[in-house]
Amino acid sequence: MFILNSKDEEKKQYTRDGSVDFKGRPARKHNTGNWRACPFILGNECCERLAYFGIAANLVTYLTHKLHQGNVYAARNVTTWQGTCYLTPLIGAIFADAYWGRYWTIAGFSIIYLIVITILNLF
Repeated sequence: MFILNSKDEEKKQYTRDGSVDFKGRPARKHNTGNWRACPFILGNECCERLAYFGIAANLVTYLTHKLHQGNVYAARNVTTWQGTCYLTPLIGAIFADAYWGRYWTIAGFSIIYLIVITILNLF
């Protein structure tokens, strides 16, 4: 019969994948992952996809009719916008993996977003 000592029992309480909590301590299994984060991830992804495709479907029409751009310029602007939408997550991934961690990266870029939106709304 295999007997576990208290040190082995304590090790079982923590994740073994290197994940940490927001204070940098090893994460406990009962507080992380599984289905607790799933609704937030799915909700965020759903809202992001709805916003992206809602804008993408109407952007050429908006640029040509409201801003009076030609079809060539409107199409170029739309493809530039789409490329930016697909490449900027790579920048966030680099910061999250190499420098700040996922939570600080989300917080940092959210603050940058709020500052830019505030400045643009002032003018």
